[in-house]
Amino acid sequence: MVTRSNQHQPFSWGNWLRSLWAFSRPHTIVGTTLSVGALGVMAWVLTTDIETAGLPGALVAALVPSLCANVYIVGLNQLTDIAIDRINKPHLPLASGAFSVAMGRRIVTVLGCLAMGLAALQGPMLLATVGLSMAIGTVYSLPPLRLKRFPFWAALCIFGVRGVVVNLGFFAHFRQWLNPGVTPWWWVPAEVWALTAFIVLFAFAIAIFKDIPDLEGDRQFQIRTLTVRLGPRFVFQLSLWVLTLCYGLLMGLTLLGLLPAVEPAFLLTTHGGLLAVMWWLSRQVNLQEKAQISRFYQFIWRLFFLEYLLFPMACVIAKLA
Repeated sequence: MVTRSNQHQPFSWGNWLRSLWAFSRPHTIVGTTLSVGALGVMAWVLTTDIETAGLPGALVAALVPSLCANVYIVGLNQLTDIAIDRINKPHLPLASGAFSVAMGRRIVTVLGCLAMGLAALQGPMLLATVGLSMAIGTVYSLPPLRLKRFPFWAALCIFGVRGVVVNLGFFAHFRQWLNPGVTPWWWVPAEVWALTAFIVLFAFAIAIFKDIPDLEGDRQFQIRTLTVRLGPRFVFQLSLWVLTLCYGLLMGLTLLGLLPAVEPAFLLTTHGGLLAVMWWLSRQVNLQEKAQISRFYQFIWRLFFLEYLLFPMACVIAKLA
């Protein structure tokens, strides 16, 4: 049962900011920051005749509304899941009572408006990217649709945003911002398509894996996830093979010479090594121990983060070679 004793304690900006950081779900903040940065770098590397001086400013300008939208999406999800989070994630601010429901609603409303306003100032491509991400995040959490109740639609929302909307939308935005009018807005090089396919599959693995440690709360509140329906071991193995497909896809395309802007030795070495480490660590996970499952889930997120560093790095190395 959640206590409310913190309501009688004096207000502290330090405590409030710590709660806001937890409310923002830091791992998603890191993921958004890296993805925006990576796609900006790839727009520079993969498009000819680009002035690089404008890149840092373009990155910061696009990142601010993206982070606001990120907090809107994860905050909205927490507002609709307070009872479930008291079982699955009692440390979150709304579940613990560190934030009131009214405070959560104010944060979500303000940051949602800021995201749309700041994106609109930078052009239709960024507005469409941010707006579509927020719209999908809204129907994922809110009734009457509340698509997170359905495994297929929940996964589609997550990899649709993280994979398709973010990668294609931000790449198009940065290409137009840095070098307007040189190529049509819909032109996407093979390397961006490959990264998009990787992230779509990877986000699907994250989407189904994230429900494994939440089995108890989801079952109690009749959220029919794949884990509830098929069991944690099946979903765990499915996630591992989807992630293996991700790495195999990029390595296969590289070996076939279909990614000419990528440095092959760097990509094959790093991705093969990460794949081996993932399988080695997976053998040590006890599916009866929630803490071990959660640690491996965070490791998967680190692999996700790394891809937004390694793949652009492979393109930069090839460009400089």
